[in-house]
Amino acid sequence: MGVANNYSIAYGIAKALADNGAELILSYASPVLLKRVLPIAEELGAKHCLECDVSKDYSIREMISQVSRVWDRIDFFVHSIAYAPKDELNAPFHECSRHGFLTAMDISVYSLVACLREARPLMKDGASALTLTYYGGEKVVPHYGVMGVAKAALESSVRYLAHSLGESGIRVNALSAGPIKTLSSAVIGGIGNMQKKIEKSAPLVRNITLDDIAKTAMYLLSDYASGVTGETVYVDAGMNIMAY
Repeated sequence: MGVANNYSIAYGIAKALADNGAELILSYASPVLLKRVLPIAEELGAKHCLECDVSKDYSIREMISQVSRVWDRIDFFVHSIAYAPKDELNAPFHECSRHGFLTAMDISVYSLVACLREARPLMKDGASALTLTYYGGEKVVPHYGVMGVAKAALESSVRYLAHSLGESGIRVNALSAGPIKTLSSAVIGGIGNMQKKIEKSAPLVRNITLDDIAKTAMYLLSDYASGVTGETVYVDAGMNIMAY
């Protein structure tokens, strides 16, 4: 869920999965976005491309119902969905509106809970779920605003979901990727400067790539991470360990 174009993190993960033999179903938020997602689905050999507005429970239920007509189980679930009104991101946080705050929490956080609740009957022992987060949920990142608060809530939700789904053998983790130029990150001011800083300050002295993120996602979704759940795993060239 959340493949926007072939520059998005979700695309990088989906491509790695497809290249390694996974069968995929992609979702899109509205009919307007279908024209972007359909060519990607065809490229990756995805079985279906399903509409799902995660702000509506009935839409999530319908998507999972359609999935159940194709598959009798879901081995992994990738949630790469986040949204906040653009003017809430670059404004001072104390000016965040009630609408902006609730929208960010609903789309970026609660959607994971709602999707896994509906998908659970299809997710058997050994299944895994992965969501995407960012360091702005742990430390203040200028221009990230309410999305940083949403990511903090998302990471906490991952821990609680890992606990509540653990008895069913379902693992839930978050991948915290360093700043990378995508359609969604383009609205955040100063991302270019952040990337330049990482090139100089990160232990690996470079920025990350889609391939870096996809390989870690593959690990977390696969049986190689069979004992890993409730974790936030950083893929940021080591930047999160630095004090400055």
